[in-house]
Amino acid sequence: MKLLRHIANLGYGSRREVQALFGEGRITDADGAVLYADDRIAHECVRLDGAPLDPAPGMVLMLHKPVGYTCSTKDAGRLVYDLLPPRFRLRDPALSTVGRLDRDTSGLLLLTDDGQLLHRIISPRAQLPKRYLATLAQPLRGHEAAVFASGSLLLESEKTPLKPALLEAIDDTHARLAITEGRYHQVRRMFAAVGNHVQALHRECIGGLGLDGLAEGRWRALDAADLERLFAGRAA
Repeated sequence: MKLLRHIANLGYGSRREVQALFGEGRITDADGAVLYADDRIAHECVRLDGAPLDPAPGMVLMLHKPVGYTCSTKDAGRLVYDLLPPRFRLRDPALSTVGRLDRDTSGLLLLTDDGQLLHRIISPRAQLPKRYLATLAQPLRGHEAAVFASGSLLLESEKTPLKPALLEAIDDTHARLAITEGRYHQVRRMFAAVGNHVQALHRECIGGLGLDGLAEGRWRALDAADLERLFAGRAA
């Protein structure tokens, strides 16, 4: 692919705008030699104003989503994309969230422009557990772990029972819950089904991948080692 199209697809501007960057000599190789619009050169060798380009297509990001942000490109209010460089919204192929966290849930959110990888992560066959920390309105009663692990819990308005989920009580009103599905508001609805209410919800990890100290509202690109950790955490 010619360099002009490649850089435009990364969201740095329209083809006309990227052509202007070439005209100003702002796009070079790693040694500072000026590059041209029809050049074909490895992504990692290109510099814009001396800085490496954003990750190439196949990018996977980890975002520590704060409460109050929506996993959408169009909804009103604050969006998770507001926490990323604006040009990320313009990438082709598009950058999409891997599943969703609702507005009132914080924690680990993955985004990628790799459709095959997205479906591999969210596929039920992947058996990737997602672990949440829940703060509850009422004390745990002691029966919740058995109910969630039974594989027979049926949520309101659904016809198929949930797959077994693992509950770890931390104290009376805090618990960790690991699920391998991604039904609508699943964790909140599970606790509602046993007579409780989730006051706060935070996703700590997906598979074997956690936030590892990433600050709230910050993001980073994942590498091959991160993806190995992600899939190494499959449920037994």
